Amino acid sequence: MTAPGRRVLVLGGARSGKSAHAESLLALEESVDYVDTVHRNPEDAEWAERIARHRESRPEHWNVAGDADVAAVLGGGSGAVLLDSVTGWLGTMLDTVGLWSDAPDAEDRIAGEVDRFVGAWAATERLVVAVSDEVGSGLAPAAGERRLFRDALGLLNQRLAASADEVWLVTAGIAQRLR
Repeated sequence: MTAPGRRVLVLGGARSGKSAHAESLLALEESVDYVDTVHRNPEDAEWAERIARHRESRPEHWNVAGDADVAAVLGGGSGAVLLDSVTGWLGTMLDTVGLWSDAPDAEDRIAGEVDRFVGAWAATERLVVAVSDEVGSGLAPAAGERRLFRDALGLLNQRLAASADEVWLVTAGIAQRLR
């Protein structure tokens, strides 16, 4: 059973315009918690510049929640939430649980984190717009880690879409509502 909140999932490829579309869906909201899940590499100046430009494009009245505990944000507070992005969240979680380093309980831990996120998404009473990459439309990655990530994100996107009120696909800056 889903809560009375409104869940909107915005999917698209890299540089498709998905974040801009997600922001437009929240343009009239007075209060927005912006959850930024992008993994930062201090040695990548170009990536840091992209993140800074992305953040600067947000309206000043939005609360930047950083890389907060997504389930906690969805479960509390008031106003709308922009989660940008599910892709970044999953990458960070895979690092955190040690999946890349073959930690003995990593698969169970990531499954628990994903379940916690999906449960909070389904139960939220807030308006939430989540941005995620659609990574399953291209060739299968050759490296095992890349396939694992692609598969995990595809399954997570399916689970989020299952309880979403709206699902959008953005391609070349054009948003198409799927549900």
